[in-house]
Amino acid sequence: RANRQKPSGIATKERVLRVHLVPALGHRKLDAIKSEDVQRLKCALQAKAPKTVNNVLAVLSVLLKKAVEWEVIERMPCTVKLLPVPKGSAAFYDFDQYERLIEVARTLDARTHLVVLLGGEAGLRVGEMMALEWGDVDLVNRQVCVARSDWNGFVTSPKGGRLRRVPLTRRLAAALSAQRHLRSARVLCQDDGTPLTRPFVQAKMKRASRRAGMTHDGLHILRHSFCSHLAMRGAPARAIQELAGHQDLTTTQRYMHLSPAALDAAIRLLDLANGDPSLVGPPSRGGMVEAAGKSS
Repeated sequence: RANRQKPSGIATKERVLRVHLVPALGHRKLDAIKSEDVQRLKCALQAKAPKTVNNVLAVLSVLLKKAVEWEVIERMPCTVKLLPVPKGSAAFYDFDQYERLIEVARTLDARTHLVVLLGGEAGLRVGEMMALEWGDVDLVNRQVCVARSDWNGFVTSPKGGRLRRVPLTRRLAAALSAQRHLRSARVLCQDDGTPLTRPFVQAKMKRASRRAGMTHDGLHILRHSFCSHLAMRGAPARAIQELAGHQDLTTTQRYMHLSPAALDAAIRLLDLANGDPSLVGPPSRGGMVEAAGKSS
């Protein structure tokens, strides 16, 4: 709290302490925690996903390092090694599934329709959708500014700490224009103008997904679909990173195996190197193709 971390991050650390660390290690003094205790903790969390286990271990590691920094203990009493996390591909809706979901959402209600479009065609996280205000929406230039995020009523900056601007697709711009209201400064709100809650938005998405016959119904799959569809249409990784607001390019690269255009372009480089005549274009005006082959 003193370092002004986000409320969601603070709540996560408190939950890790309450649910995992205090029950397993709360009976020990900090300088008495040994590497064997860490291994036993890993075994106790065997049913959890590696990423979940690593979140618990990361809190323990930071806790002990802070204890050293604050001179509560003299040195790290143990080694905390994270588990290897396999880099799996993220689930997403294919183009036909996404179109079907949009149609179903449209028949349900305007809010659900807007949630699906904001996630699937602008890549907004659920907290960013909930915190989006009309002042962030520029319908004239067809773009939205993602400047804040809502977590259980706490409004903070988006994940990564910086705002981003995302151009609007035509149908997202049309849906936003059709839903203009004066009930609240927020784009998505209850009928009485009060803010939406995360469970409310999740329930809307689950209803639409199940009615559309989808096996996945989480809100984050919309964001995965946004990134996946961009990659499949040949968008550069750097552009996807900017649009999605990924801090690290490695996050974006999870989707780049879906880009057939990029793979095709790479193989065509081999054809070019092997002198495939079909890849040589017609001479440009001024004889620049011929000149390029001569030494200057």
